[in-house]
Amino acid sequence: MTNQIASATPEESQALAEATSAAMWARDRAAQAMGMRILGIKPGYAKIEMAVRGDMVNGHHICHGGMIFTLADAAFAYACNSYNKNTVALACNIDFLAPAKEGEILQAEAVEQSQSGRTGVYDVSVRNGEGKAIALFRGKSYRIQGEVISGLTQADESH
Repeated sequence: MTNQIASATPEESQALAEATSAAMWARDRAAQAMGMRILGIKPGYAKIEMAVRGDMVNGHHICHGGMIFTLADAAFAYACNSYNKNTVALACNIDFLAPAKEGEILQAEAVEQSQSGRTGVYDVSVRNGEGKAIALFRGKSYRIQGEVISGLTQADESH
């Protein structure tokens, strides 16, 4: 983390996370096309939901694993970019625990577990509306050059 971000107040860090997620959302055509909705954003955290539509089910009439992975990956992306530093996936894996059915609302909750230098580790749980675990996802992130919102500083965001 830069000294500027490390010295930010909790309110400034929260405002930066919200501004960053809004900027990402405006460009995130994939998440929008899948009907995702951001439920919560904090520094190092994101919660996103998605309804399982008929065009998301596979030949077994359950939600395609790729759709569940994409939901988890989106939550991971919003969580690890919440500091306004361009961050991409270095590696991801997922364990599918139970099927999701058409009509269910899935929620993916991403929580930062570690951040050091340019890398981070995030765990994402995907649950249905009854709270049943559908999948567990772990993403490893890598910070690249640039910012999500170019030229935005912590001081600018607090005003």
